[in-house]
Amino acid sequence: MSEPEHRTFEELVEELEDTIARMAGGNLGIEEVTDLYERAGRLHAEATERLAAISARIDKLTSPTE
Repeated sequence: MSEPEHRTFEELVEELEDTIARMAGGNLGIEEVTDLYERAGRLHAEATERLAAISARIDKLTSPTE
């Protein structure tokens, strides 16, 4: 996969969903689950940051100019 800064918001969410599904699927060792949990945290943080930036851009575009 590409680096987070090169992925779209939708790609980040899809990878986060896939990561969570792998964790929920079972049959993984404790180390792999821990790695996936850390990855999910990073993906969530990046998606949240990206969404905040997008929201700020939309607010700027839709706010009345002075």
